[in-house]
Amino acid sequence: MSDSPMSVDMLNAARNAQWEADAFLGHGSVKAVAPAKVNLFLAVGDKLSDNRHHVTTVMHSVTLHDTLYLHGQAAEDVLMPGAELLAGQALGGPCDNLFVAIDAVDKGAAMALDIPAEENIIFKALDAYCRLVGFDQPYRVSIRLEKAIPHQAGLGGGSSDAAAALLAFARTLGHDPARPELLEAAQAVGSDVAFFFQGGCALMEGAGEQLVHTLEPAKRPVLLVKPSVGVSTAAAYEAFDREGSAVDPALVTQAQEATAANEVPLINNLAPAAQAVTPELDDVQQWLANQDAVETTLLCGSGSCFAAFTRSFDDAVALAAEAGKRGWWSRAASLSSLRAALL
Repeated sequence: MSDSPMSVDMLNAARNAQWEADAFLGHGSVKAVAPAKVNLFLAVGDKLSDNRHHVTTVMHSVTLHDTLYLHGQAAEDVLMPGAELLAGQALGGPCDNLFVAIDAVDKGAAMALDIPAEENIIFKALDAYCRLVGFDQPYRVSIRLEKAIPHQAGLGGGSSDAAAALLAFARTLGHDPARPELLEAAQAVGSDVAFFFQGGCALMEGAGEQLVHTLEPAKRPVLLVKPSVGVSTAAAYEAFDREGSAVDPALVTQAQEATAANEVPLINNLAPAAQAVTPELDDVQQWLANQDAVETTLLCGSGSCFAAFTRSFDDAVALAAEAGKRGWWSRAASLSSLRAALL
């Protein structure tokens, strides 16, 4: 094949067209990116009144991301008379006026994609937003989700998808993306969702949903490694309640006063509890500890993915290949300033 400028341009145009939102869901579709995150600092504290835990955490986006396509349109009836909902479909809104169909595909996330729509955090976020703004018009939403972020990894994939879906949904409705109900919906459905509106690097408190301030992002290479098993967040927190210990207050203060990601102490006091309920994590941690190119390793949130900071991106690429040979999901990535955003 010729590699003349003309042929290269045509090939690129064809590839770009293949992935346009309209190619999947029709004219007027919206495309959004949903990045993963790692927790540079995670200090889990006492339970709050709603049974969640108070946390002080510094989250940082990474270059790994899901891609979401959303198409919405007004309809006379959201569901045809006599029709039954399929597993990928759900009804929501203040008067069952919102029909949502979610089609998820695995683009390397190594995860099950059979979550019923009514249990999907994306649907829960759109439903919450409709109720908050009193949107009661019959409306049909179709979503195609391309997953690259694995499930039960601590990388915030579902939360990021929800944030991206809220932004795309607001666009189809013609709503201001700065409308406060978007943030309220995000905070209502998951502790990490609100972070992804900000992205980059940020200090979050409360149950993890309250932005305190942003920090200057870093650009360090990071190796992400996850065993075949996931970690139940609920189980990890139950184990923490039995045996967890608090982070030194001086280190919490250091994290709170940091102005740049590189100033944040790398700590996760939920990690011992997660490893207690998922022993498979120990093998990954030990392997990473034995790699000369790895400078520091942290469990991402409640796991089961580890973030290993390496000397160079090339080191991360080489180690990702080695981890893959062991049957583990792995990716070479970098810390970034990405946020959930429309493309």
